[in-house]
Amino acid sequence: MIKARNINKHFGSLHVLKDIDLDVQKGEVVVVIGPSGSGKTTFLRTLNVLEKPEEGKIKIGDQQLDFTQPISKKSLIQFRKQTGMVFQNHNLFPHFTAMENVMEGPVTVQKVRKEAARERAAEILTKVGLGNKLEAYPHQLSGGQQQRVGIARALATGAEVILFDEPTSALDPELVGDVLDVMKELAREGMTMVVVTHEMSFAEEVADKVVFMDHGNIIEEGTPHQVFNQTKEVRTKQFLNRIQ
Repeated sequence: MIKARNINKHFGSLHVLKDIDLDVQKGEVVVVIGPSGSGKTTFLRTLNVLEKPEEGKIKIGDQQLDFTQPISKKSLIQFRKQTGMVFQNHNLFPHFTAMENVMEGPVTVQKVRKEAARERAAEILTKVGLGNKLEAYPHQLSGGQQQRVGIARALATGAEVILFDEPTSALDPELVGDVLDVMKELAREGMTMVVVTHEMSFAEEVADKVVFMDHGNIIEEGTPHQVFNQTKEVRTKQFLNRIQ
């Protein structure tokens, strides 16, 4: 489903991603962990080209981009249709209701008829536990509810891969569980997901693969049991000891 090869990204003189290779199979949940500044979020953002690498190739589904070559706007649009993104800070339109936020992408980008988009938005919002909040504005919702609208918005695009950038880090602790429950249900349904998170219990319970990054490198990847309980990498052990 996802194949990333030799991904390199610089911000000025800072080499943020260094020859990153990663495979994600269809229906797989891959959790990316690591300290702040390790390149986790930057790598996630390269997967839908919110950040454009200087080198490497990324293939998602049947769409591939080679970042050493010029990329047309049409190719970029087609590539981005493969993924939906859930951001750390919701990024909802404040003047739109929950329903309108979820409808916006399908209507504006995909040219779906409003009636069909409205029906689909109501269905997805109900799925994430917000069937009674369809006409609520973001300021009328808790942080956890806003994040679930964000998840619904990503699902409404029909994308085959959902990318989560620390989706619970901005939430009060008591609101984290509702968001994680929605993500767990998506995993059970076979959604392909790449998740940057500090929620180690979620990684242990849900991930098919855990990837540990540090200083722009993938240090280790394996099953949750391998990474959390059997790691032989000193840097991974140091990180896990500090957060446990």
